[in-house]
Amino acid sequence: MEKRQLGRSEIYITPIIMGTWQAGKRMWVGIEDAETVKAMREAFEAGITTFDTAEVYGEGHSEQIIAEALSDVRSQVVYASKVFANHLKYDLVIEACDRSLKNLNTDYIDLYQIHWPSGTWNSEVVPIAETMSALNKLQEQGKIRAIGVSNFSRAQIEEATQYGRIDSLQPPYSLFWRWVEKDAMSYCVDNSISILAYSSLAQGILTGKFGPEHKFEEGDHRAKNKLFQPQNYERIQAALNQLRPIADRHQISLGNLALAWLISQPQTNAIVGARHGEQAAENAQAAVVKLSAEDLKEIDAIGRTVTDHLDDNPVMWNF
Repeated sequence: MEKRQLGRSEIYITPIIMGTWQAGKRMWVGIEDAETVKAMREAFEAGITTFDTAEVYGEGHSEQIIAEALSDVRSQVVYASKVFANHLKYDLVIEACDRSLKNLNTDYIDLYQIHWPSGTWNSEVVPIAETMSALNKLQEQGKIRAIGVSNFSRAQIEEATQYGRIDSLQPPYSLFWRWVEKDAMSYCVDNSISILAYSSLAQGILTGKFGPEHKFEEGDHRAKNKLFQPQNYERIQAALNQLRPIADRHQISLGNLALAWLISQPQTNAIVGARHGEQAAENAQAAVVKLSAEDLKEIDAIGRTVTDHLDDNPVMWNF
């Protein structure tokens, strides 16, 4: 899989990145550690060398599963983790990073990201200068190689860059969720900041596996996703029906069509999770799909039949 430079760093990432929220098990159902480990190995063997996690995914469990799956190939992979909004004071950032290093069984984290801006999720407001000071210190010490932010607006990224180099932004971004295009994308393009899109399959909707009558199991956080609310879900089913002939034309799955479109957008790479090895290997194939300018235009127009009806709130869930 052809790699891309991460921001202005010396790190190279794969355009398809394995997301590991589900590996933490919390807020998901039916996740088995052994299957997750297998999926990570299959992803690696299929050419995906970049793995995204966070301290909050199962309180470190996701990071531990990555270590179990990939420690023997550590030098060949890129680890991206995140510090949560309640750990953004200087000393707490340092402590959180040390915990993540231990969980990941590694001496360094390639990309360390601020998961959410301070003040979100009822967290204390901490000046970005203080948080960035801690991150810069970790970088000087060699504990992290690059600094990124997640769920930041354009204004918040601009403020953070006053105190250090930001190499990536991780926003929710997919064919059905495009808020970043209105806000931060142009700044990222102008400043060589990589976009690492999460929920790149809109939490599975873009695979077409959820039919019109789908109901989630108790405890599945996707029930709170705005895209699964009735008025949006109906439009999504209609859009999927329009996308299917394009996927068939290219002899690929709906999910890989959506991923191929996404990694064709400026500066954009796609984070995608997998429960099983087959899913991981399938996701990797999206990197070799070639879409024409006409394909991209047609897919874009279909996506807008959904996104034009969404509100301007960038948060995807009604938690």
